[in-house]
Amino acid sequence: MVAGELYRPGAPDLVAARKRAQKLMAAYNATTYGDDGRETTLAELLGGVGKDCAVRAPFYVDYGRNITLGDNVFLNYGCVLLDVCPITIGNRVDIGPYVQIVTADHPRDPATRAAGLEFGRPISIGDGTWIGGGAILLPGVTIGAGAVIGAGAVVTHDVAPGTTVGGIPARPLVSKRSGA
Repeated sequence: MVAGELYRPGAPDLVAARKRAQKLMAAYNATTYGDDGRETTLAELLGGVGKDCAVRAPFYVDYGRNITLGDNVFLNYGCVLLDVCPITIGNRVDIGPYVQIVTADHPRDPATRAAGLEFGRPISIGDGTWIGGGAILLPGVTIGAGAVIGAGAVVTHDVAPGTTVGGIPARPLVSKRSGA
């Protein structure tokens, strides 16, 4: 699954891993800022948590263990990270409310879908990126360092470092001030 190969989501080991994540996610989401054990629960849920991260509850994951947060990452309320493949978030990344980061995908072939098989593709977010509220990052995208993803954008392709994108599908935006 993590390698992007076809897998069966109902496999007993994956069901057990999602149950584990759901219990930890519920425990985390029942806390508020400053509660004892909150940081420990987040560290147990995720694959890696850097220094000085803030994840506002509620926060939703599939497995959790495939998510790595760099230092000084901020996730606002209601974010959904479907991590059937790795989600790597760099340092100093700000993520607005209700952002969806989705590595889970489905075969385009109807027979393969009917067989109950799924797959995923990893997502990587570079240092210093800002993702506006309600944006959706689709499977397999890489967001370059310093990029800005506009609120409500649907990112279907890689975003170059330092680029601002917006819209559905997300496309580079031209700044009136800089003419870039």
